[in-house]
Amino acid sequence: MFRIKICGLTRPADAAVCAEAGADAIGLNFYSGSPRCLTMERAVELADAGGEPLLRVGVFVNATLDELAAAVQAARLDAVQLHGDEPPAAFAALPEGIRTVRAWRVGAEGLPPLAEYLETSEAHGRRPEAALVDAAAPGAYGGTGKRVDWGRVAEERPLLGSTPLILAGGLTPDNVAEAIAAVRPDGVDTASGVESAPGVKDAGAVRAFVAAAREAFDSLSKSS
Repeated sequence: MFRIKICGLTRPADAAVCAEAGADAIGLNFYSGSPRCLTMERAVELADAGGEPLLRVGVFVNATLDELAAAVQAARLDAVQLHGDEPPAAFAALPEGIRTVRAWRVGAEGLPPLAEYLETSEAHGRRPEAALVDAAAPGAYGGTGKRVDWGRVAEERPLLGSTPLILAGGLTPDNVAEAIAAVRPDGVDTASGVESAPGVKDAGAVRAFVAAAREAFDSLSKSS
């Protein structure tokens, strides 16, 4: 779906930086409890500023189908990323043609609950097209900057079958290459790791993150 995503943008200028740096996707946050939450008008501005090469991924927490559909249409979203307590059957109800990502907060139980969720979603008629793993934090739905256990994720990844894995949680320009080498994910996602303040991206950090991630993925491709 994507290799490098910069999430939680709030300024059109940052979307332009992501495109220039070579990111594959940007994340537009529609969760009202997040400091990176966007109005619909601002989301449309960001979608326009990024340009067509960037995938536009909407981030939602327990949104209604009507809210999802409105955002998909207005911001021309290419994918939706569900971060909340949505049941496995929720994916079958999403509009056809929109790509789907299930975000999962990895806690003490590791990846087995996520694997079960994916199987149940498939039984209901639609399996998410990718799974994003983030660190569990009390009272938070993600974006905390906390790291997951890379070793455990790598060890338990086969439980997810062929579902692409996107690694998130505490990734920065300084550690993303190490994370990619350790976990061998299909993609990486960062928000706070390239910020000077919540929702305010640091252009230099964005460029450094994208460059480091792309080099690490290229190294994986050459070694496989």
